Amino acid sequence: MLAAGDGAAEHLSGFSAWTVTIMDALGPLGVGLMVFLDSVFPPIPSELVLPLAGFTSSQGQMSIAAAIVLATVGSLVGAVVLWALGKWIGIERIARIAVKMPLVDVDDVHTTVAWFDRHGEKAVFFGRMIPIFRSLISIPAGMRDMRLPTFVLLTTAGSAIWNTILIVAGFVLGENWSIVETYAGYFQMLVIIAVIAFVLVWIVLKVRKHRRKRAAGIDDPGAEVIAPGEFTAPTRPRYARSEPPRRA
Repeated sequence: MLAAGDGAAEHLSGFSAWTVTIMDALGPLGVGLMVFLDSVFPPIPSELVLPLAGFTSSQGQMSIAAAIVLATVGSLVGAVVLWALGKWIGIERIARIAVKMPLVDVDDVHTTVAWFDRHGEKAVFFGRMIPIFRSLISIPAGMRDMRLPTFVLLTTAGSAIWNTILIVAGFVLGENWSIVETYAGYFQMLVIIAVIAFVLVWIVLKVRKHRRKRAAGIDDPGAEVIAPGEFTAPTRPRYARSEPPRRA
């Protein structure tokens, strides 16, 4: 594996070169380790690790099946860690913090929770294939008590698809494996732009809403309080659901 690792490392520096060194030393286990770290610490570039693993497999120095399996195991373990963190934090604790932030009110929190209750399973599955959200989606799943077997199944399926695409692409492209990282970077940039645009639109709409409420004399900051058990709902077959209450 040294030949593949050293060949790739010649064109890399800093963190990327360190990533190659880990893979060079541990083989498929290194792939799993780096993907695990990517799951709990997003700045670690799985878009670099996975295509490089595919390239190494194309040189006959790593089993492509082992790379895919261990990458998926690494993704799953990291996701479960964040799911457990979300479960430990709990939705009410986060909600109490959220409503103290500028422009955020209780209805926003309820709307977000209700959306996740309706679309959480799709969000977990497809979120594993979207940069940034790939790691973060596990936390709300834990906060809303998504059942662990369901979470594991969806995370494994989504991660396996994403990991397979990048590893196989690196395998097919061979020495041009870095093309995958380049285009994955474009995809990530599009996601970042979309998130920024969404946040800006949300801020504009919230500012307008608050101005209208203030002008009508109904802006009451004291009403933005999370009551104990406000997000507790009867357990459903998959996980708890919460609907936003009607407010006068």
